[in-house]
Amino acid sequence: MTADWGARADALQGALTSSFASHLVRGRYRRLARPRLLGAHGFDYWWIANLVEARLDGVERGADALAPSAAAAFEYARRRSRGLVVDYFDDMGWMALAALRLGRLDDAVLLWDEIVGSAWNDTHGASACWRRQQPSYKNAPTNGLLALLSLRLHGETGDERHLQRGHDALDWLDSTLRLPSGILVDGIDRTGDGRVDAGWVFSYNQGLYVGALVEEFDRTGDATLLGQAERTASAYLAEAAPDGVIRGEEARTGPGGGDAGLFKGVFVRYVTRLVLRMTESPERERLRSWIESSTEAMWSSLRRPGLLAVDTWEPRPAPDPTRRRLPTFLSTQLSAVIAAESRALLSGSAGPA
Repeated sequence: MTADWGARADALQGALTSSFASHLVRGRYRRLARPRLLGAHGFDYWWIANLVEARLDGVERGADALAPSAAAAFEYARRRSRGLVVDYFDDMGWMALAALRLGRLDDAVLLWDEIVGSAWNDTHGASACWRRQQPSYKNAPTNGLLALLSLRLHGETGDERHLQRGHDALDWLDSTLRLPSGILVDGIDRTGDGRVDAGWVFSYNQGLYVGALVEEFDRTGDATLLGQAERTASAYLAEAAPDGVIRGEEARTGPGGGDAGLFKGVFVRYVTRLVLRMTESPERERLRSWIESSTEAMWSSLRRPGLLAVDTWEPRPAPDPTRRRLPTFLSTQLSAVIAAESRALLSGSAGPA
């Protein structure tokens, strides 16, 4: 019997609410599923931006009841950060994408203007820096987000500045951080020595690059862009997931969770949108098959009965009574929700991409 991924996505959206949403403050979400732990009530701006998008994935699937929670989380982020402008330009890119999907074009344009006006400089090639305090450090998430955001804004506004900036950011990624294989490394000059972070290869960077190429295809109809996106996604999976499971990213941020908890969900989101635009081919079938097997593994690995996600998506082993059970981070749970919504979209249980 074929699984109902719309129903599974609903269940994971419900788990997101029951295990992470505050009962006291509207729009607030805990960092950890165990609220009494130290740090459980911290605030992560870019996680909340992705939470807004995850809720809107459900709305586009037809779960209209999720719309108020998306709007409330966005407004909480605005209040908590005392406005949407912060020091990290990639964070603002995430929030601008969330604002655009919420229909808050003015907020999205405000954030785009701030990123372009404050982050864009000529060091290491014309591109956006990661944060105000490091104007020479350029990375893939900031510029991938700027490319994706700019191209989407062009679709909304028709402003040629948006289209040009999207092209410029993609060109910089291609010339500076994209390896011959098609894989993107994370950044350049992080430690002030001008070196490229050749050993830092993360799924969400590949996902944002793929998403920006798909967005440019939507603007131009140039099918070579889909081929370029497919090469990056396939090359990454061949290197990072030879057995079908992406491993090791969480090691960058500790024993689990943290920012890396969200990476796979971003990758699945944008690879799904790529697959939906590709014509039938062996390459399309391989990517589709990976999405299906990966989301099945994600579902089987959930901690029950609460449907709490784990960092590595593979069938859940028998519990080890001698090992301390780590809490689930909001970031990790969001990856599972985004993956389930993407699978629902792929299987035809959802609305427009």
